[in-house]
Amino acid sequence: MTTKKLVEKITQLIFEKKGSEVKVIELKTVSAIADYFVICSADSDTHVRAIADNIDKTLRDKGIKLWHKEGTTALQWVLLDYVDVVIHVFQKDIRAYYNLEKLWGDAPIMQVEDKPTKVRASKPKTEKVETKPRKVRVVKPKMEKVETKPRKVRVVKPKMEKVETKPKKVSAVKPKTKKDETIGRNG
Repeated sequence: MTTKKLVEKITQLIFEKKGSEVKVIELKTVSAIADYFVICSADSDTHVRAIADNIDKTLRDKGIKLWHKEGTTALQWVLLDYVDVVIHVFQKDIRAYYNLEKLWGDAPIMQVEDKPTKVRASKPKTEKVETKPRKVRVVKPKMEKVETKPRKVRVVKPKMEKVETKPKKVSAVKPKTKKDETIGRNG
């Protein structure tokens, strides 16, 4: 499989798992790191895993071996290295932060759009049915008058309990003075 065919297959696999904002950066003329970077965005860590796993499994089944894989624990940015093609699967906010498109701005960048598969469907035959516009009638709800009788109010006075109070006892003992105290010590 040629490198261009591999890139096409990878973009197709990304779109199968609803990857978005797919871009291919052609690095041949700028760097010897790889021939192509394929960059895509995912909505969550689960989405990143689904895209990366789909690419890895499908290409492995076709006999194309993965050389290196990174980022599978945090799942914010997964890198799949197939030597000539390196795939970057980002969560959207992480992609905006690292902005690889700007970093590799000297290289040609191609935006890849998802091409829906052509499905031939027959159009159902429809018959034209004449319909008359409906008249809409607004119905106001009728309010019934409800007669209310004034309520009889009964005033209840609280019962007062008789509480007997005892007068305070007044002691007849007069308070001690200093004079009394000194007499008591000496005498």
